[in-house]
Amino acid sequence: MIYDLRHKTTYSYGAPVAFARCVLRLTPRVSSRQTVLANEIIITPRPSSILERVGAFGEITRTVIVDQPHRALVIDARSRVDVHARQIDPNAPSETWETVREKGRASDDLGPDGPASFLYPTSRTPITPVITEYARQSFWPGRPIVQAASELMNRIRADFVYDPEATTVRTPVAESFAHRRGVCQDFVHIMISGLRGLGLPTAYVSGYLRTLPPPGQPRLEGADATHAWVSLWCGPDRGWIGFDPTNAAFADNDHIILAIGRDYADIAPIDGVILAPGRQTLKVEVDVAPSDEADRLL
Repeated sequence: MIYDLRHKTTYSYGAPVAFARCVLRLTPRVSSRQTVLANEIIITPRPSSILERVGAFGEITRTVIVDQPHRALVIDARSRVDVHARQIDPNAPSETWETVREKGRASDDLGPDGPASFLYPTSRTPITPVITEYARQSFWPGRPIVQAASELMNRIRADFVYDPEATTVRTPVAESFAHRRGVCQDFVHIMISGLRGLGLPTAYVSGYLRTLPPPGQPRLEGADATHAWVSLWCGPDRGWIGFDPTNAAFADNDHIILAIGRDYADIAPIDGVILAPGRQTLKVEVDVAPSDEADRLL
């Protein structure tokens, strides 16, 4: 499936900004499941410098400096991506989760596709005993890892309420778990904390969902915004599999990967600093559609 993506971010300031430095992670990831056919980022006002490089987890970053006075900063990212993800059968043979845990611990692959970097807690995904025990209910001894993770994903979808007003980007994972409310970022951090508490290599994935669902299919939570889901290393044979706890679905051809990291802090689409007094407002517009339907989004 070929998608046209548009991710437009507008910062408006109460007073002129003299200087802004931003790190952009707005180029979709190239992988075995997707091919980036085109990517363009238009920034207004025009930056004085742009430094492009590859981050620690394979993401393309652009460090942008705007050093002319401005009252608005507009970052308009447009991409075309061919997604060709394989269908996941949760009942297909997979290794037990204990076997995968031991193989992950034994791995010395520190590359962006290796399991070693995704075993350990972070400030946003600490090992929290109550969350580990919640995850353990799906991981009884000897259970195949894909079946166990699929059940955990479905339990999170059933037990938690999607509520954009309940949390912020800085809400601790223990708090969102206790209140059983939040958005995709919260549900992903909860699932990652639980899986890493069991010793399993787990990554945070940022990306997009198809904005317009196929006829007769329900609209997914998280469309019209950046989305997030979990990628779990399921052993050397099955590799990385995406689990979307917000929608209780495997990450398939409706999911377009932007970046992969240990938690949200690794792969925020935009972060940076500005020098200015006064307040700022933020507006984010995201549209995702198959290329033959893209005119419906204009």
